[in-house]
Amino acid sequence: MINFFKKIRQKFIAKNKFNQYLLYAIGEIILVMVGILLALQVSNWNQQRVASNKEKILLSELHQEFIENKEQFKLVVSNHQLAFDICDKWIAMFPIDLKTVNLDSLPIRTDGLHKRWTFNPSQGIVNSLVSTSSFELISNRELRKLLVSWNDVLLDFQEDELHSKKYVMEVLNPFINKHFHYKANYSDPRLNISILESAEFENLILQRKEYLIDILGIGYELSRIQKTIDRIIELSNPD
Repeated sequence: MINFFKKIRQKFIAKNKFNQYLLYAIGEIILVMVGILLALQVSNWNQQRVASNKEKILLSELHQEFIENKEQFKLVVSNHQLAFDICDKWIAMFPIDLKTVNLDSLPIRTDGLHKRWTFNPSQGIVNSLVSTSSFELISNRELRKLLVSWNDVLLDFQEDELHSKKYVMEVLNPFINKHFHYKANYSDPRLNISILESAEFENLILQRKEYLIDILGIGYELSRIQKTIDRIIELSNPD
């Protein structure tokens, strides 16, 4: 093909047809440029196809990670709610009068009141995306924004959980271990259950409820993290 074009050029030159040669030369240049542009376009198509396939894989992995995180979150929140409900059962009986109260009607204190839970989601995929060049493969701008802000949203929620956990470990659990039987056996003669009538016990339960209110929401963090998880799941759905 190169020899063919070369012979045509030599023919124009030999016949001293400069104008025709100039037009031919321009046409040849245009033809070469078109060939280069087509090659670049094909290369761009291939790169876009590869990037699109990688994005689908990343989205699928991210989608699955946040589906699992949502299930864990629901379980953690349900346990916080359980402790909250137990607090309400105790509070409804205040002030407790041991002369009239039926001990069998007392809430089972070991069933969630003094336990603590924290939401610790899997972060492998989201961290690998945000901290590497793979993040550029995510084409949805809203999803990119949610992934960047995810860690801050999570920390805001966990902060309330950690405050509650600290209260349980440092205040509530020592009190319970000192004054109550692990199996909630209020008839154990070794116990002085008159502590149930004290303002100290009432304050412990009321404070426990306050920490749970911070977690459960009537605050901003719970709603925000729920919406963030649901939206990431929606936007990362590869289908």
